[in-house]
Amino acid sequence: MKKILLTLSALLAMASYSHAEETIRIAVDVPYEPFEYKAPDGSLTGFEIELGNAVCAEMKVKCEWVIQAWDGIIPGLLAYKYDAILSSMSITPERAQKVAFTNAYYNTPTGWFAKKGSHFDPNDKVAVKGKKIGAQRGTTQDEFATDNLKDADVVRYGTADELVIDLYNGRLDAVILDYPVGETTVLGGDKGSEYELIGKPFQLGEGVAVALRPSDKELVEKFNKALDVVKNNGVYDEIRKKYFSYDIKI
Repeated sequence: MKKILLTLSALLAMASYSHAEETIRIAVDVPYEPFEYKAPDGSLTGFEIELGNAVCAEMKVKCEWVIQAWDGIIPGLLAYKYDAILSSMSITPERAQKVAFTNAYYNTPTGWFAKKGSHFDPNDKVAVKGKKIGAQRGTTQDEFATDNLKDADVVRYGTADELVIDLYNGRLDAVILDYPVGETTVLGGDKGSEYELIGKPFQLGEGVAVALRPSDKELVEKFNKALDVVKNNGVYDEIRKKYFSYDIKI
């Protein structure tokens, strides 16, 4: 009997979203300011948390946030630990082979950050040889640094906060981050006045979208319809202005 019950539980866990549509479990990797992080009282907040809650309200469903480290965030989706990922996941051809993306809902530039006076130049292939470059593991920034700075030592971290700690402590020569994240964590940190943006921010990829299981086509369309509504009725812009002084909507 126990074996039968376990099998039944497993089948229920594997059931598609349509069998439990009142609650949608959404994975998020924190901290990743200003997109998702914990407020002093421990509650989740940030641009994507507020946007996700607005989208869920539009879909008239209850959303439950699940904290998941970035490394395992797609495997967790495919293992039915949650139903969606709304955590600054950029659309890439490799990821699109594993998950179904909604339409993109924002795109922000990427930036290099280093200590003032370091004269770090990511475009100087000779000068960057052997330099320690920090990137968050599995991000488009990680892929870009790996592909374009083959003679550098790309050091990967689980979170942006860990990466900034090593930059501040001199264990990294430079970091590559989503620009708003670098603006908040590097330039806005307690040693931020000692650091600077290197060069101009630049775009990578097609933008950020919600990721879902390929079998959940109905849920993809529900997200797309709800995203369209909040992007056009003023709700998106109202939330965006709380976190960014510039437009990121696409």
